[in-house]
Amino acid sequence: MGRLILGVVAGFAVWSVLWLGGNAVVLGEAGRKVRAGEPLTETGPLVTALVLSVVCSVAAGATAGWIVKERALLAGRVLGLVLLLVGLAFQASAWNQMPVWYHLVFIALLEPVTATGAMLVRRK
Repeated sequence: MGRLILGVVAGFAVWSVLWLGGNAVVLGEAGRKVRAGEPLTETGPLVTALVLSVVCSVAAGATAGWIVKERALLAGRVLGLVLLLVGLAFQASAWNQMPVWYHLVFIALLEPVTATGAMLVRRK
């Protein structure tokens, strides 16, 4: 149980660091618009944010799976659920700033992609 908790916490930290750093580096002006409360409707930056989210989720799931080892998929699923709950709160707070399709795709990808990342490092 201790490794599971450690894996989930470490995976969450990896996701958060990559997301914040990626937003600062990759999204630049688009990220500043959202932080300023301005709507972001350009498809390019939104798709870039979705790709960044997938990268963050795979890395976070892989981190959790690597720490937990034999129960890697469980770690990925639990971490995915935690990311989903936090993601729902953040997406709800920015609901009027981005199109609905972005929010729905972002939320829909969190759990399965995180679990997939955990499965990539699962040891037999």
